[in-house]
Amino acid sequence: MANNPHIVMLPTPGMGHLIPLVEFAKRLILQHDFSITLILPTDGPISKSQKTFLSALPSSINYLLLPPVNFDHLSDDVLIETRISLTITRSLSSLREIFKSVVESHRVVAFVVDLFGTDAFDLANEFMLPPYMFYTTTATMLSLDLYFPELDETVRCEYKDLQNPVRIPGCRPIHGKDLPDPLHDRKDEAYKWILHHTKRFKMAHGIILNSFIDLEPGPIKYLQEEYNNKPRIYPIGPITLMDKKVDHHDDESQCLKWLDKQPRGSVIYISFGSGGTLSHEQIIELAIGLEMSGQRFMLVLRCPNDRIPNGTYFNFQNSTNPLDFLPSGFMERTKGLGLVVPNWAPQVQVLNHVSIGGFLTHCGWNSILESMVCGIPLIAWPLFAEQRTNAIMLIEDLKVALRPEICDNGIVGRSEIGEVVKELMEGEKGKGVYIRMRELKDAATKVLNEDGSSTKALDELASKLKNVSRD
Repeated sequence: MANNPHIVMLPTPGMGHLIPLVEFAKRLILQHDFSITLILPTDGPISKSQKTFLSALPSSINYLLLPPVNFDHLSDDVLIETRISLTITRSLSSLREIFKSVVESHRVVAFVVDLFGTDAFDLANEFMLPPYMFYTTTATMLSLDLYFPELDETVRCEYKDLQNPVRIPGCRPIHGKDLPDPLHDRKDEAYKWILHHTKRFKMAHGIILNSFIDLEPGPIKYLQEEYNNKPRIYPIGPITLMDKKVDHHDDESQCLKWLDKQPRGSVIYISFGSGGTLSHEQIIELAIGLEMSGQRFMLVLRCPNDRIPNGTYFNFQNSTNPLDFLPSGFMERTKGLGLVVPNWAPQVQVLNHVSIGGFLTHCGWNSILESMVCGIPLIAWPLFAEQRTNAIMLIEDLKVALRPEICDNGIVGRSEIGEVVKELMEGEKGKGVYIRMRELKDAATKVLNEDGSSTKALDELASKLKNVSRD
């Protein structure tokens, strides 16, 4: 294995970044005989889900954990982009030592980081290795990021206060209020970190993009043909977690057994991702809305994000059981019609199940791609980060999603939820988004075929990296 061309990868913290990077690594191994070392920065013990995921890696992927960095001085309201960026910068010294040992024992041909790891590019340059970026979200966001330093110089006010939409090269204009969360406050450290990283994107020899031409033709065409500056873009998506098996005898697969008993295409799956939470008021409205819809549902539920111990809403402030926050009598009234799953469900297996007919999603990119390769139409309910930008693409460009209206108080009401769920599962608009999503499913399958555009992009990248090993 030591003689294989070897790539060192640096995923930033979080399963949403780790999973697609590992799936990309698996493609390089299976299709092009690379071997991989993952080096993971940490700010404490890794989670149970990370341990489980890493323990199942193939032998051709080695992983190493860096010593945890200390964040004791950080306030609780620091945005995640700042926290992730600091995790990288404070790990550079320990990263250098491990990186040096890997370079000395393997034929390392490249160093791949994700979009928050650009400070590690200096390490690649120090060891005279080509730095690459694995971009974990959309071509639209990549076009925005590459344009962002110029946008920062030309706009002086907050983007949400702009009268006209922001014109991102190759993309549909987007209102400032729908730009990613870190861009909403120019004084916040997260904004400064995004600007810092995007200025360094051009240091990469190439950017590996988890998207494909049929999905985002405008932005990808711009990035490949009209964007005159380096780096080269390699659209190799969709990369999703599609090979994880779940034993139907495990406790975690009880939801799959429940799905086995439901009619084909009859269940709407509701999940807000690994980090998504709702207020208690919104949980109540969502639950009652699902009940009002009359549709079969599977709801993945976490404890609310506003458990203030003053008794204003409820008496379960210290509960760790999400089911305690549902409306009184909800479980009894919906028995047989719906299933509430605390905290986590095997999403890939759920979306692949024949009983699933729709997906109410927070619009995280991994979830979008997973639903796409399964052909499942969507209800878009973005929460944070770039999810509002993703939702606009799903609704206006791709037309594969419906979106509920939000009240002035920021809450989506029960009647609106009931109506949009029923429309997706039974209505004419629902049929339309279903047809368009099936077309995207076919396109996603085609680009990953032997002569598909994403396969060719990966072949081109692999060939280039193998040549590095002979220099």
